[in-house]
Amino acid sequence: MDTILEAHQLSRQFSGFFAVKNVDLRVRRHSVHALIGPNGAGKTTCFNLLTTFLRPSTGRVTFNGRDISRSDPASVAMAGLVRSFQISAVFGQMTVLENVRVALQKKAGGSFAFWRNVRVLRSLDARAMELLERVGLTHWRDTMAGELPYGRKRALELATTIAMDPEMILLDEPMAGLGHEDIGPVVELIRDAAKGRTVLMVEHNMKVIEALCDRVTVLQAGQVLAEGSYDEVSRDARVIEAYVGGAHA
Repeated sequence: MDTILEAHQLSRQFSGFFAVKNVDLRVRRHSVHALIGPNGAGKTTCFNLLTTFLRPSTGRVTFNGRDISRSDPASVAMAGLVRSFQISAVFGQMTVLENVRVALQKKAGGSFAFWRNVRVLRSLDARAMELLERVGLTHWRDTMAGELPYGRKRALELATTIAMDPEMILLDEPMAGLGHEDIGPVVELIRDAAKGRTVLMVEHNMKVIEALCDRVTVLQAGQVLAEGSYDEVSRDARVIEAYVGGAHA
């Protein structure tokens, strides 16, 4: 299958310590791919390298065949590679609708024009409301984003990510901090967002990985330990040992 994002011999060194070492990774277009591993495995560093928030010590990252290793996150986002964060990133003093509208402005015109005529801004409301309905936030449209429950904030962040119309979405622990009752709906949001797109996610919840992901890459001590389908890696003796049974918790 066609590869959309690729890392080749990717390494990052901090004061002589390799947080990521010689990682090779290929993410297939229109797949949902997970990057997992025990604590300290290098997942966050690898994720930051793939999204250009960190630059590699050695190796390279390519997106759609173009080397982005020395690019910057804003340029990469405009090229169609958009990420979320472990901590929900929303504009707390703006309404839910306004948050989505800002993302739509960015996609349409390349700048956050808060000062635009209200009539011009309202021309984006129909599309914004479509996205809010898609993530179950229609009734929260006029609520200040900072007042939303945590699970709703994650849904809003996903809506603003989709509003950017990215070709590929990278999700950093999308289930982090969610209550049990919120996990199922967010899984469905991600499944819906993945239609026609590629998703790469860092996630600890193995049930979520099993439900969503076509392929799983396991890191340990900054290196690739195993790769395959969920069933393949969950039965791999090396992975079981690395997690000390945690993969089946």
